[in-house]
This record gives sequence, structure tokens and C-alpha cells, in this order.
Amino acid sequence: MGATFDTDNMGVSALIAGSIEAALHKWPDARILLLDYGKERLRFRYDSANGPVAVDLLNMRFSKKLYLRNHIAILILLAIVLRLLPVRLRQFMFLRNMYFKEISSADVAVAISGGDSFSDIYGLGRFFYSSLPQILVQIIGKKLIFLPQTVGPFNNWLARTVAGHILKQATLVYSRDYAGLEEMEVFLNGHFDPDRFRFCYDVGFVVNPVRPGKVDIEGFAGKGGVCITVGLNVSGLLWMGGYTQNNQFALKTDYRLLVEKLIDYLIREKDARVVLIPHVFGEEKGSESDQTVCEMLYQNLKSRYANKLFSVRGKYDQSEIKYIIGLCDFFIGSRMHACIAALSQGIPTVPVAYSKKFIGVMKTIGVESYIVDPRTMKEREILHTVDRTWTERDSIRQHLKSKMPEVKARVLNLFKEIDEALGRNK
Repeated sequence: MGATFDTDNMGVSALIAGSIEAALHKWPDARILLLDYGKERLRFRYDSANGPVAVDLLNMRFSKKLYLRNHIAILILLAIVLRLLPVRLRQFMFLRNMYFKEISSADVAVAISGGDSFSDIYGLGRFFYSSLPQILVQIIGKKLIFLPQTVGPFNNWLARTVAGHILKQATLVYSRDYAGLEEMEVFLNGHFDPDRFRFCYDVGFVVNPVRPGKVDIEGFAGKGGVCITVGLNVSGLLWMGGYTQNNQFALKTDYRLLVEKLIDYLIREKDARVVLIPHVFGEEKGSESDQTVCEMLYQNLKSRYANKLFSVRGKYDQSEIKYIIGLCDFFIGSRMHACIAALSQGIPTVPVAYSKKFIGVMKTIGVESYIVDPRTMKEREILHTVDRTWTERDSIRQHLKSKMPEVKARVLNLFKEIDEALGRNK
């Protein structure tokens, strides 16, 4: 099996896995170090296309306990102080600090920002959680490269100021959609350099599906038969109304009612089997877990749709859940990387959008017309788009079959391009 990288969010795990896969494609013997938050140093095993590799977590803290030696704020303050010292003394002090030593010795420093967390769409706390390690890397003096992600929006003046500084200092910035490049050009107002700001597909497209040791789907016999199997990814985040729990994303359609209508429509109108598939795990009450919502829906509705409704149980890593998604003939997903897991396997997909990232990423592979957006669309419009996608599923499958080799090749060669841009090309 692969690695979940100590997160319940398989979208984040997919981004890490895809980034590692691309790096190892260029440098098969590379040492991979994750600079991220955690209470202790950890080592993960990641099963790449070329075999298992060890991935170490260089853990920082982001908490109210400012006295912690590895607190990100303390590390940044210390790095600023050390920058005031003479060069030789500064280098000596950097080597005495484990964090500074590891960052300084890295050949390439890259940031993925959770895919869409370099923004204040989720609040200032999430923005600084994501951006502070980037600031640390830049203060230490390393060239920082943004891997393909969604940048912005920045609605708060403080976020705009900090983000502008980071982007202007970055060596390369990759956007996973073309609209993002246009928005950055406007945002940076004269500081946009086409050689530094580039496009590349989302790295999640190259995550390898891996069959789990056990797939726990009660009563589900597997793919095949007369009925089409539809995977339905239900978002715990949208179900609870966003992090604020008061319709944070301003949906015009009631998400909970929409999910139940989709299940009923697919089973009664299309005679399909529906498998509820989580992409964020966890059992904590009040969390954004898809798993909790899927199980609740299954328990509430299974008697109504006997032998037609199923739910994925257990916990899986990003590669295993991609394998399970690959058991479907058709997919509807509210988590973007659940949709990417389906599309990269040639499965006709209806993404359920709640932010700008969906339209931009889907447009890069030519499937943007199949997105449904509860922020702007009512229930009837959404069902109409699902029906149209269903009708066109064979042509969508053929389109994806021809498009995916190009997409995956572009991502796998990303670090070759980075190496050339850095003038290394070794």
C-alpha cells in the first residue's frame, strides 16, 4: 500500500503523492523531505511507480504554544535575526539548527499549499497556516517553487500584502489552470513575468491506483453486470455548511437535499447502482469527514434502495481510494481530487463545484461543460447537466482516453522543466 502522509484528506495526500511521483520520475534516487506541521517527526513509506521510498516529515508546530522550539513563528523570528549576522556566522548558526540545515541543504524547495490554500477563501488562519512555511524558506534564502495549484483569491488586505510579497520573491509559480495565470498578472500589477509564472496540470493526475488488501463495501459484488455503477462522493464540508457551518460557500441549492435527489434520480431513473465514496476520512463529531456522512446516508436510505445503494467503509490511502473509484462506470464528486481520480482513469464525471478551482482545472482537460455549481445553479439545472453527461458518457470516455497520456506526461516531466529553469539540468 502507499502512504496517507498523516492526513485524513485524500485530496491533500494525492497532491503530495503526485508531487513525489513527478520528482522521482526526474530523480529516482532523490531524498524527499516534507516540511509540514506535526507533533513529532515521522517517516512514511511511499510506493512509487519504481518501488518504495522513505519520506521524512520535518515537523513544525502551529499552535498557541509559542514557546515551542519548532513553532513556525519562532523559526521565522530566529531566521530573521540570523539574517542580520555576518555571512559566515549566519551559515554556522544555520548548520546548528536542524530545520535551517535541512532547508538550506535541499536542492529544490517546492510548495503545493494543499492545492487551494494559498488563498483566504477558507479564512486567514488557513492562509497563514499554508504560507508561513513558504516565508521561512524564503527568509533562509532558498529558491521557492510553487507546484501547480490554485492561487487566490485574496479578499483581505493582509492576505493580499503577504501573498504579493511571497509571489514576487518566488523563483517559479505554476498554476493548474490558465485563468489563474491571468488573475496573477492582474494581482501582481507589473511584477508578472511569463518566464516565472507557468501552467502545468494538477499533479493528482499521476497518482497510481493500488488495489487495497480488502475493499469493504457491504453487498457490492464489483464492477460489471447489467446495471451501471455510479460513484457518488459526498462532501462532509458541504454537508455541514462549510467551516463556518452557515453556508460558507453561498450555495443556492440545499446540498443535503441535492445529494438525496441525485441518489433517487440515479437509482430510479437510470437504474444504476450507487456507491457512496468518501475522499476525506475521520470520525470526529463536527469534522468535515465524508466518511461519516456517507455512512449516515447509507443507514438512512439502504432499506429504500435495496441492493442498489452501497457505501465504502474502512480507511484507504490516496492510491487505494483511487482504485475503488476506478470500479465505477460513472462518477459524481464534490471533492475535486476525487473527480481527478475518476477522470484520470477515463471515467465520465460530474464535478460538483464550490470554488473557482473546479472550472479552471476541468477546463484544462476539456470537461468544464459537465461541471455543476450549486452556487449558481438550482436543483433542476444540476439534474439536467447530470442527465446530459450520462447521455454523452461514451464520447467523454473516448475524449479522456486520448487526453490523459498528454496530461500525465506533462506532470511527470515537471521537475525536468524546473531543473532546466534553475539552470541545473543534470
